[in-house]
Amino acid sequence: MSNNSSRLQFDKQNYLWMAIGGVVMIVALLLMAGGKSDDPTVFNYEEVYSKRRITVAPVLLLAGLIIEMYAIMRKPKPAGK
Repeated sequence: MSNNSSRLQFDKQNYLWMAIGGVVMIVALLLMAGGKSDDPTVFNYEEVYSKRRITVAPVLLLAGLIIEMYAIMRKPKPAGK
């Protein structure tokens, strides 16, 4: 059996980058949450369409997805080198 077949696909750095990407995406989803009014007959335009929900959160979500793609595509360094 060759040494390459027993090696894992990902190393510690890959998993670290995956965790960072996951945290960034969770933060983005938390920033998007909310906007519910106490009174169902009242619509608060500024709260629903705030810069945080329309701009910041989607950009963070996209950044988290890019970090996840990097973590998956990153090649682990060969052992012992």
